[in-house]
Amino acid sequence: MISARGVTRAMVAAVVCVSMVSAASAAVVIETVPVGNTGNTGELSGAGAGGYGPDRICGAVDYQFNIGKYEVTAGQYTAFLNAVAATDTYGLYNTWMWSTDYGCKIERAATGSGYSYSVASDWANRPVNYVSFWDACRFANWLHNGQPTGAQGAGTTETGAYTLGGYYGQDGRTIQRNDDWTWALTSEDEWYKAAYHKNDGDTGNYFDYPTASDSVPSNDLTTPDGGNNANFYDSGYTIGSPYYRTEVGEFELSESPYDTFDQGGNVWEWNEAIVYEGTDWSSRGLRGGSFSSYDSVLRAAGRGDFKYYFGDFPTYEGSSIGFRVSAVPEPATMSLLALAGLGMLMRRRASRR
Repeated sequence: MISARGVTRAMVAAVVCVSMVSAASAAVVIETVPVGNTGNTGELSGAGAGGYGPDRICGAVDYQFNIGKYEVTAGQYTAFLNAVAATDTYGLYNTWMWSTDYGCKIERAATGSGYSYSVASDWANRPVNYVSFWDACRFANWLHNGQPTGAQGAGTTETGAYTLGGYYGQDGRTIQRNDDWTWALTSEDEWYKAAYHKNDGDTGNYFDYPTASDSVPSNDLTTPDGGNNANFYDSGYTIGSPYYRTEVGEFELSESPYDTFDQGGNVWEWNEAIVYEGTDWSSRGLRGGSFSSYDSVLRAAGRGDFKYYFGDFPTYEGSSIGFRVSAVPEPATMSLLALAGLGMLMRRRASRR
């Protein structure tokens, strides 16, 4: 059971990188949204619900948390690299981020002391890609530790929400979120709740799509269906070459009931779930589909994983995969959520009289 103990460093504004610069001194500020309705019930997801993947009851969360309003961007990840990847012991940078047509245009340059990193200005607010599950965990550890600068090790990337100790192999199933986390990669239940739950109390009511709709979204950048839009493949790409990924929050009228964006399409997002296990390997979860996916994988019933789609494991790094993070709410936010819950309870009681 994941708990939400500890004092968070969660912040509420999005960092914007505006030029081809190293972002070495720029603090990463993650805009988050609160997710309350504690004790809500989950629902079946997987093949038994008409989707794919192993069946599991998803979405039940018995604590308050915040979740990233947007996917982690290339600009935010560039600041992370400049803070901890001068020598890049655990391969947080993938050269395909820069060298391929599908990369997020983060460039690495050799310096006298190691490496520095920069991102193209027109890519900084698009989601980072070519990141492994372990890269995402190390980013979360770095946030948890207060965004320190230094070599990858204890106190920077290897301890925090996750005790990694240098691990970046194809198993790691024993590596789970620590109880005193403040920032973390999303759990499957956190991700699912923020994407699909109707934000209507401690219910088991969910939408089929993370655009607050039970109807298939359009992949058009306009809003012909009152805002039910996402970046996925439907007889063509939403925007195509050279970007493929839209800037985070581009579909401004297509947020989830909790006000998150792009949980359907743009890039698949890592979550902590272990979906399949073998003798010496395990696969972690993916959710939401990408710019190259069909609409079926945007549905709540679909449970993605490496083994099924990519033949690889938590080390896999691909053009269509990114992530978002969760955070413990600030004490003031928790109080507001509690008051909102009390108000809803009082209204329910009044309606029964």
